[in-house]
Amino acid sequence: MNDTPTSASVERRDFLKSTALGGAAIVLPGAFVSAAEKDSDSERVVVGVMGLSRGRSLATTFARQPNVTVKYLCDVDETRRASCMDLISKMDGQEPESIGDFRKILDDPEVDALVCAAPNHWHAPATILGCQAGKHVYVEKPCSHNPREGELMIEAARKHKRAVQMGTQRRSGIGITEAMKAIHSGAIGDVYYSRGWYANIRGSIGVGQPAEVPAQLDFELWQGPAPRVQYIDNLVHYNWHWRWDWGNGELGNNGVHALDLCRWGLGVEYPTRVTSSGGRYAFDDDQQTPDTHIVNFEFPGGKQAMWEGLSCNRMGVNRSGFGVTFHGQDGTIELTDGGFVQYDKRGKELKKVGGNRGDNEHIANFVSAIRQDDPSILNQGIESAHKSTLLCHLGNIAHRTGRALNCSPENGHIQGDKEAASLWAREYANGWEPTV
Repeated sequence: MNDTPTSASVERRDFLKSTALGGAAIVLPGAFVSAAEKDSDSERVVVGVMGLSRGRSLATTFARQPNVTVKYLCDVDETRRASCMDLISKMDGQEPESIGDFRKILDDPEVDALVCAAPNHWHAPATILGCQAGKHVYVEKPCSHNPREGELMIEAARKHKRAVQMGTQRRSGIGITEAMKAIHSGAIGDVYYSRGWYANIRGSIGVGQPAEVPAQLDFELWQGPAPRVQYIDNLVHYNWHWRWDWGNGELGNNGVHALDLCRWGLGVEYPTRVTSSGGRYAFDDDQQTPDTHIVNFEFPGGKQAMWEGLSCNRMGVNRSGFGVTFHGQDGTIELTDGGFVQYDKRGKELKKVGGNRGDNEHIANFVSAIRQDDPSILNQGIESAHKSTLLCHLGNIAHRTGRALNCSPENGHIQGDKEAASLWAREYANGWEPTV
């Protein structure tokens, strides 16, 4: 696949002409800065933030952007709203409104953008409703809970001409974009293999017991699009990540960051074959998703990516908790959390570049797209976001079925396996099925 000049140009073709070159982008260092420089900071941007765990950090970063107002802080848990309100209210004299139902954000014509940092099962339904309400959307990773939702998100963004950015912030990190420029310009020759990993120490989630819903929590709205279940005491606010009804395991939680970089560097889009191995080895508890997970992806053109997740052992590759390597005919490039190191074929260090994760730059890029009314300048627009998130979904489907998946190189759809293909979508609670 031929490399293309910038992620912006790729997203422009993806969004406006429906081509499929998002994975092969070369983003020049500072590209998002030049976009921001075109903005008029006098044009106020108003946002509402939904979900105040990760959303607490996002609200802070948005509030620090020039002439950006955080008008709403939304969470189904009153205690989290109160805590975040106290934080944001102290910043630049902003006084957000504390609400429990995000639909108030959508009903406010003054709001330009919805920031969705609610649990995974909310990402796509809230984004689609946001687009339909005329809002731009910054949605946390993974952008969807299942593959079909990602396709619907693309349709909604196109139909309503909204900017939808996924929170894989390394797409906007200066050191990372410099690494991608080096890879795509041939610094290590033809790149044929990429390896990503994540390692952490997570304890047991135990065995949940039926309990009364806490008084401060609107559990009905927390469930939202998901099928209804009885409240249990080990689900909210984090352990939902490890249950299929609401989360996508470590692969969707943190693997998406690494796999997005793998796909970007390799210049690939959809895999042709996906295999998975792993399981819940460290503890015997309610967790349904694997704590030890290895997934392999084969792509057209003789390219492959692998991701390793260790949820209960921090000893990751090269003693690090996160990273991505690219292996080419002439050497290797290893991405750190914000920069990279280049090696020759024998492992001799040739170059080292620092950087940061790109959190501020990624949000600035989103704000620029709103001010310019131009989704094509997004560093991680929804079409590219869906392709990277789909890798996580396919890896989980391969794990759940215990079989290798054969996929279409045109759109990633599973071929020749009805059981696996049935996991492409999900069942929804009455009245919550997303439609475009």
